[in-house]
Amino acid sequence: MSKSDINKISLGTFIGLTMALCATVRSIPTLAAVGWTLIFYSIFAVVFFAGPISMISGELSTMLPEEGGPQLWVKTALGSKWGFVVAWLLWVQMFPGMVMVASTLGPLLGNTFGNVALGNNHWFVLACILIIYWIITVLNLKFDMAKVGGNIGVWLGVYIPVVVMFVLGLFAFFKVGLVSNGYLGAFSWSKMLPDLQHIETLKYLAGISFIFVGIEMSSVYMPRLKDSTKNYTKGVFIALIGLVLLNVINAMLVANVVPAGKMELANITQPIIIYCEILGLPKIIGNIFSFMVFIGVLLQLSAWVTGPSKTIIQVAREGFLPPKFGFQKENKYGVSKNVVLTQSIVISLFALLYGVMDDVSAVFLTLTNATTIVYCIVYVLIAISVLELRKHRPEMARPYRIGKKGNAFVWVVSLMLLFSIVVVTYATLRTSTLANALLVAAIAIVMFVIPLVINHFKKNDWKVAVSDNSADHLHHSH
Repeated sequence: MSKSDINKISLGTFIGLTMALCATVRSIPTLAAVGWTLIFYSIFAVVFFAGPISMISGELSTMLPEEGGPQLWVKTALGSKWGFVVAWLLWVQMFPGMVMVASTLGPLLGNTFGNVALGNNHWFVLACILIIYWIITVLNLKFDMAKVGGNIGVWLGVYIPVVVMFVLGLFAFFKVGLVSNGYLGAFSWSKMLPDLQHIETLKYLAGISFIFVGIEMSSVYMPRLKDSTKNYTKGVFIALIGLVLLNVINAMLVANVVPAGKMELANITQPIIIYCEILGLPKIIGNIFSFMVFIGVLLQLSAWVTGPSKTIIQVAREGFLPPKFGFQKENKYGVSKNVVLTQSIVISLFALLYGVMDDVSAVFLTLTNATTIVYCIVYVLIAISVLELRKHRPEMARPYRIGKKGNAFVWVVSLMLLFSIVVVTYATLRTSTLANALLVAAIAIVMFVIPLVINHFKKNDWKVAVSDNSADHLHHSH
């Protein structure tokens, strides 16, 4: 074995890493709420959404293997203004996203102590998000939390719960068969396809596509993947099929036992409690499960406090943000206090939706939709970038290329992605109440316009001020 092969990762490892990026228990209730149609929706999400994203990211990341990901790709193709917009959007999509993830804390805590009603009380959910999130923020500013339990978080919050859910669900299914009053009911082929007379099931499409958001990050493993030109597409599609099976089978087992109309989107423990009742198992299993996922979610949230903010620190250093924001200054753990406090304040404001709206599931869906649509703007820019670079930089090496010859195939793939984004956005806005649709649209538009405004007023001396600051800072710290 040559030295360069030792650090290479195998196809199997790559599939595992890619699945880990999108594996979560959180989306299972959203999938289950669609009943039999979830099979159709999942295939749509993979073929039109996740597949094209992965292929485009594969081509771009091998062309531009330096650090930076989506921000670098868009910057190279469309210029630094749009690179800044992407960096900004990847940061702000976390705000509604983190609230959505944190909103599972209330129901989990309620279920840990066996008090389900408390977990579904919107004031309790709000209090949990605010208190716990601020505690995590303070800990991240005071200690090096990046080292604390990133891996444990994934095991407790994702792998073990998915397996527990699957095993209990399977036994419950063998015991009771198809339940007539569940979300599935008796099977018929017509139930597989979305019923366009009743357009409201489409409201879950964004939530289902959301399962795959972030899949482009798997392209960072490209340089280390053995025989990456062959294995990347293969690995991504195997991982996607694995994710679908994991989510679909679990969701179908859940949809079978939860009584129709009673699905609680933010409450992952609901099916576990029902499984235990069916199997005559002690209720404490539900409590332990809730506590485990609770710890898992905490650790995941903690990792996200500092993770995505790294890009914004970088952008501030490059002089894209006013120096008086102080986003460029970081502490000894590489955390920027001003960035972290800004995001905590905005996240708290988003959390107030739980005070305004009393239906916890409705808020959960609104936040999922807002996050998905903000992220989709990034995907639109990535799709345009891959086409731009084909046109203007045909000479650049593309170790992994979509289509052997010509540009026809890359156009097909990009248009498939754009088509899915249009469908998801339309379905989301069309099936929400007017107030929710306006809220989601307003969030997306505001998030998108802010960086354009900042860029419009950008001054050349911002960069000078920032570099003076850091030179000054170095001078003082020595």
